[in-house]
Amino acid sequence: MHGSKLREAIPLESGIVASSVYAGGRRVADVGIEEAREWAARPGHVVWIGLFEPSAELLERVRAQFDLHPLAIEDAGKAHQHPKVEQYGEALFVVARTAQMVDGAIAFGETHIFVGRGYVVSVRHGASASYAAVRARCEACPTVLTNGEDYILYAILDFIVDNYLPVIEVIQTEVEQLEDRVLRRVLHHDEVERLYKLRRELLKLRRAAGPLVDVCNRLEHSAVLPIDAEMRPLFRDVLDHIKRALEDIDSLREVLAFAFEASLMSGQSQQNEITRKLAAWAAILAVPTALAGIYGMNFEHMPELKWEYGYYAVIGTIASVCGFLYLRFRHYGWL
Repeated sequence: MHGSKLREAIPLESGIVASSVYAGGRRVADVGIEEAREWAARPGHVVWIGLFEPSAELLERVRAQFDLHPLAIEDAGKAHQHPKVEQYGEALFVVARTAQMVDGAIAFGETHIFVGRGYVVSVRHGASASYAAVRARCEACPTVLTNGEDYILYAILDFIVDNYLPVIEVIQTEVEQLEDRVLRRVLHHDEVERLYKLRRELLKLRRAAGPLVDVCNRLEHSAVLPIDAEMRPLFRDVLDHIKRALEDIDSLREVLAFAFEASLMSGQSQQNEITRKLAAWAAILAVPTALAGIYGMNFEHMPELKWEYGYYAVIGTIASVCGFLYLRFRHYGWL
């Protein structure tokens, strides 16, 4: 109870990351699922429960405590939802996509958030940073935590969006390295394949982050949603972060497109150079081939065949013409 000494921490069952009740911005106690309804009904108290890939049985127990809508619970049990915000009576159901770098690739997850009078329940699926950092930050500042459920929702969404930035920074570093290689040489096949993969992953990241613009717009502006007017500007801050992330994603995709085009142009230029060299040498070799063909026709009446200096004249002609062609091709940059 408020002002009392914190109850001894209770063991957490599988699927439950944290389950605590707060009053006046301070943690009052760690509570079990079956106690959540009683604590949430007390004036000025907020129950904050964090779940990670919970079982259907655990979700049903949570639903029974807060009378959550069955459709929202069904969505929370499946990790294939698009970012959205839905209202069920005086409760909100928010879905956001999370992202992390795992083994050089972007791994995506989902977070489903139930927000109602006296409670916040977050359900994580897949790749996602733990929200223990969010809880610790909120607990370290009781003044803001007194704003209750709306502030907790803002803190979680802000944390999700902020975690997009490290992913973008990792990709940006790799993109800059690839861009430098394009300017120095033609990219290898595996590097071109990596360009494709990075563009595809950035597109997936944009699809994950983009719908949050509409979510935050609704949380900030919709008069129908049960969000306190004082808390609405906070979601504008999340919206600004999302827009910045989307701008960075679009910029990186443009750089990757440029790098790919530059690689193609460099490869074509290299092929053209090789083609010019082959054509130049073919033209030079055509001279002795033509002369040898002429004197290999075995005509009976070829006076120069009996000329004492005929051999030297033919060799000199071949050398002179080939030398002239070689110098001209060098002058035009073909050799």
